[in-house]
Formats: sequence, structure tokens, C-alpha cells
Amino acid sequence: MDKAALRVTLFGLLFTCVNLAANKKQDIDVYSFHINSKITSRYATTVITSRVKNKLNESQEVRFEVKIPKNAFISQFKMTIDGKIYDGVVKEKEEAQQEYCQAVSRGESAGLVSAVGRTFEDFKTSVTVAAHSKVTFELTYEELLKRRHGKYELLINAQPMQPVADFKIDVHIDENPGISFLEVKGGLNTKDLTKAVKTTRAEKCAMVNFYPTRDQQTKCDDCSENGLNGSLIIMYDVERKIEAGDLKASEGYFVHCFAPKNIKYNSKNVVFIIDKSGSMSGKKMEQTHLAMLKILSDLAEDDHFGLITFNAYIQTWKPELLKATKGNVEEAKTFVKRIKSEGYTDINAAVLKAVDMINKHHQEGSASILILLTDGEPNRGETDPVKIQKNVKKAIDEKCPLYCLGFGFDVNFELLKKLSQGNNGVARRIYEDSDADQQLQDFYKEVATPLLTDVQLSYQGVADLTRTTFSQYYSGSEIMVAGRIIDNSLDSFTTEVTALVKKIKMIYHISVLIQKLNSNKPGQENFTERLWAFLTVKQLLEKEVTLQGQEKDDAKKKALDLSLKYKFVTPLTSMVVTKPQDQQIQVAHKPKEGKKPNMHTQPTSSKSDCDVNVTERGGELDDDGLMERGGELDYDASVIEREAAMAPLPSTTQKPVTTSPPLKSIRILKSSGNAKPLCYDVPAQKVRLLQNDVSEFSMNGHLDSENGFSQIAIHYKTHHLLLSTSEISYFDGQDTVKFSWDQVP
Repeated sequence: MDKAALRVTLFGLLFTCVNLAANKKQDIDVYSFHINSKITSRYATTVITSRVKNKLNESQEVRFEVKIPKNAFISQFKMTIDGKIYDGVVKEKEEAQQEYCQAVSRGESAGLVSAVGRTFEDFKTSVTVAAHSKVTFELTYEELLKRRHGKYELLINAQPMQPVADFKIDVHIDENPGISFLEVKGGLNTKDLTKAVKTTRAEKCAMVNFYPTRDQQTKCDDCSENGLNGSLIIMYDVERKIEAGDLKASEGYFVHCFAPKNIKYNSKNVVFIIDKSGSMSGKKMEQTHLAMLKILSDLAEDDHFGLITFNAYIQTWKPELLKATKGNVEEAKTFVKRIKSEGYTDINAAVLKAVDMINKHHQEGSASILILLTDGEPNRGETDPVKIQKNVKKAIDEKCPLYCLGFGFDVNFELLKKLSQGNNGVARRIYEDSDADQQLQDFYKEVATPLLTDVQLSYQGVADLTRTTFSQYYSGSEIMVAGRIIDNSLDSFTTEVTALVKKIKMIYHISVLIQKLNSNKPGQENFTERLWAFLTVKQLLEKEVTLQGQEKDDAKKKALDLSLKYKFVTPLTSMVVTKPQDQQIQVAHKPKEGKKPNMHTQPTSSKSDCDVNVTERGGELDDDGLMERGGELDYDASVIEREAAMAPLPSTTQKPVTTSPPLKSIRILKSSGNAKPLCYDVPAQKVRLLQNDVSEFSMNGHLDSENGFSQIAIHYKTHHLLLSTSEISYFDGQDTVKFSWDQVP
């Protein structure tokens, strides 16, 4: 069969499945959809409850799908059917692996949670409901709101996907210092739906209620005839009456929030390290130009700055850091406009050069910052990630934070996380959207105004503290520390914060009577303990990335123990979702940040996929058990082809590349112009056959050891077609249709 005929056949099958799905009768009524979120001292607990009725005279599958914030941990999920409750149980990931593999081997949807875009993860499950019966789904997730740009944001997504008679969103905010402002935005707060939003504020609490009528649910920017499918963003900040911060405690645990104001601006020394390798060409470089031109304009005149660009070679704008005068900024902008992308990537040399510049030209009393922007992984100079981490950590030596911005999904994000977290910074992904330049600017604004350096917080009579030392405190952010109070004889609880402002030592004190500190409202008794547990787990998971040996094992074990105790679904745990007898078990995992967003729901039917080995670059199987980019499998055809194009031509005597005894091999040919073709025999079981990120189209294959391809998966945006030797399965984003080859017209 020629290529044209193959394309026609495959897309013909796709459209056949689309028509079958369109003709499928839907008779499910979501008659109640409630979201209730309670925020106490920045800690939010959100419960989504959906009540659904099967209106048919026969049993049918009922789906539950919601989006939750990426930084949240699921802590509870249950279904109620005919008065019986089916609870999800949080287990160690390895312990849940058996249930996961069993579900995969039966061809069931075993991964319930997948990454969706920048801010959300998608939780989805389904259950078969008898004729005219009802089911109630209830999902609880918890998150700690982080202050950015002077405000906290609670993001709530609602997508019942049909108008609902009883639709309610209730948000209750309780902040001890008082609420300074409250604002509601988002696609659900537009057009007719603005009338459905009600806000109420008192001194220390606030309420946001969103009760749209069935008619209003089709009239907003994020609405359609299928109802709501969008977000509400609740933004607020608290009063800052005490410079030493806000203390709160309950049931033997405390939390201290520190965000002083009225501090004079502390000038900074900043070096921007910009990747200009070949993969940055086109839109990425255009957006980098736009962002850097704006960032340079925002530098304060007392700041000193430097620019480094790198591919296989390092280029500096100037050999030293210069003051951000108008003339220097304009000259730097000219340099930025001329940056062109080509060549390979030497991250190690570029970062070390930036550290050397900071060390040699440090301005006393200023805060030093390194910002790395890259879209790839090191392939020139030092390429061993472990050695790069050691080199950078030794060079920086705790003198300044390193912030790493990873552009797109081909970047080695695991390396960036280790580089930043090992050097008091953070790694942030920059998504390849039309506003990528704005994403870069927004991140820079978070670190643009350092106010304090060498911040240390200390307490009396406490144990199990979260992180207490911070290299920088930035305007618009907040430092939070939690811990356990172990001295029961204390009459008052005292804390001390020390920090530097332009080499001047600042000391902040706060002391609160224990009786007053423990004044809680009903229902708030254990929130501080859960906040402490959440923050501890988050910080342990971040710290564990940079540790080795026994220290790494200890951090991982502590994070696992807390995850199990407080029933958090974290990267170390999974939730086993039980269902009525004769229905499949499902397992919810926490997606990795390095994994490319996907909406796949049909896993491969091969149990062996639970044990597939991947390369050290952090690759993963996607939810259909085939190939997902977030790192690469050894057998990714597109990656081998790309790397082959960059490699020198092999001699005729050179042996083909092999990595293990071949089960089955694919020969990949790459020819450019008059160059000789490059041939690689690659042992493979799973391989990405086609991928086009622009059109969001990809095709993956599962290669049988004897009979060629046993399974082909085609993905186009939210549509997924899975072809096996026995059946065809089509998923349109909401529903799945399956039929055998005998049924194909």
C-alpha cells in the first residue's frame, strides 16, 4: 500500500469513528454540580461534588472528569451508588503497581490523572450505572496558595459539559490578619455570568458565591450550548500590620507567614544566560527577543547586569557587569536583537561563565541572581548531568540563586530542576504558546525586586520545621514556615527573623500568647497540621531531587510516610479507585511535570508495559502505553532521526547502533541533499512514528516481536484512535466507541 492510500485509509477510519460517536445516544443528566472551597491561612481545601442520573432504560457508563490545579494533592475520592460508598485508597506507588498492571492488562483506563496545559491536571473516571439509577462523585484536593505579584490566586475550573439545574461554587476565605482586597476574574465571570457572581467581605473573612441559572450557563466567554467549561480566578491579599509576620497555631502545630513591607529597594546584580542553539530558532527566539527587550527596560538604574549567549560557544555582551544606565540598556537591546540561533548546546560552560562574572564584578550590598533560559539539553562540552550539577554547585557555593526557565517540552527539565533547587532557585517551564514572551516577563517580575538577603527564621520549643533559611526575599512574595510545637510549658510563642538589607542586619520579633495563638473557629482545628504536612512533603520532594545515597532515601521515606498518613496523592503514592463488583479497578497517579500534556485514555493491552525500561533522560509511557515525550524512550524514531541528522556521517564499516539484543528492529533512513543516507537498526517495541506539534497530530506504534505492529495509536488534539489486531477504539474527548474489524464498513 502506498503512503497516500495509507493516509486515506487511516483518516477514513478516524472519520468513521467520529460519526459513530456523534450518533451515540446520550441520556445522562448531571442534575447537581457543587464546588466548595475553604481557605484558611492560605491553605485551600476544595471539594467537587457531581450528582448524575442515568435516564435510560438500560445500564450505561457515566463519566466524571474535572480539572484540578497542578500544585494540588488529591486527598479523597469516593463514589456513592445505591447508598453504598466506594472509597479511593491511597497506597505507596509500588504497592498500587499490581492493581495498575492488572488494569492495563485488561485494556482498562488505568491512569486517571494526566497533565493538561500550564495550570491543570485532568482527573477522570467512569462507572457503569443501572437503568434510572444515580451516582454521586466526590473529589477532594488540597493546595497551599503561593503569593506572587502581591496576591494569592485560587483557580477553580468547572466543566459539567451540560447546563445543570443545581450549580453552585462557594469559596470561603478566612485570614487572621484581615483581607486587604478581593477580586474575581476568569472566563466564567464574563457576559451574563457576571450577574451570577456575588462577593461578600468582612474584616477577616470573605465569601465568593457563583450560582448561575441554567440559562446563564450558556452565555459567557467560556460557555456553549453544552454548558460551562471554564475557570473562576479568586484573587486576594491580606493586611500586613505586623512587620514580623502572621502567626497561627492549632492542635500543636503552627504556621508563620512573613512578608514585610516598607523596605527600601535592594539593587541587584543579574546575569541573563540565553540559549541560542539551533533548536531556539523561529518563534522561540522571536519571543525571547520580545521578552528580553521588555525586561531590560524594567531594570532599575542602580542594578548591574550582564548578558551571555551560548550554543557550543560562549559569547558575552560585555566582559563585566554594567550599571543599567539608559545608554547601557539601549546598547544591550541592540545586542539582543542580533542574537541568532544555530549550533549545539553547552549549558555547563555558559552557567560557569555567568558565575565567574558575578563573582568578579559583584556590587557590595546588592543581591545577585542568575537566570538561565534554554530549550534543550547539553550536547556539547560537559554533557553528563551529574557532573554539570556538581560543577555549578561548586562554582555558585551558596552565593546566589540560579533560576532555570525551560522552553517547551524537548528541554531536559529534570536537569533544570536539579540545577535550580540545588542552588536556592526554582525551575519554571515556559510553554510554547503565543504569550511565551509574557510568561518570561512575568517570571522576571517575581525576582525583579529583591528586598532582603540571607533570611533566617528561628523559633523556641519546636520540632519538625519546614525550611527556615532563604537566600532572597522578593517584593510581592511571602516566606512561610510551619512546624510542631513540642514545649507544652510555653505561655507565649516567640519567633525571630534576621535578614540583610544592603549589608545592614535587620531583626524582626513577634511573640503571641499561646491561648490567643490557638483561637480557632469550628472546623479549623486540624488545618495547620495538614498545611505543615503539605508543605513538608512539597519541600522534601524538591530536596530529594538534589540528594544522593542515604540522605536521598531518608527524604523520600519521610515524604512517603507523610503522604500515606495524610492520604495525599503525590509522586510517591497512588490512589486505587474501587468500583462495584465486576467493574474495573483504576489507579490515579500524580503526573510528572516533565511529561508533555496529553489526553490519552486507552492503555495498551500488554501487561509487560508496566516494566518497560526507559533512558536516563526521564522518559515515560503515555496513557496509551506507547510513546510520550518528556524525555525520550530509547526507541523514539523521531529523536533518532533528528540526532542522526546532526551526527557526522558514519563510515561504511561502522556498525549499526544497538542498545540491547534486538527483539525487532526498525531501520531509520535520513538523507539530506546529496548526503549519503544514515541507517540505524534500532531494537524497538514502542516507537513514535509521526509527530507534528503545530497541528497536535501524532502516531505511535507497538511493535510485536514476531508479527510487526500489533497496535497503532493516532492522536489529533483531543481525538484518539487506537487500532489493534482485534478491534478499533475511538475517543472524542468525552466518549469512547469500540468495535471489531468485522464491523468496519
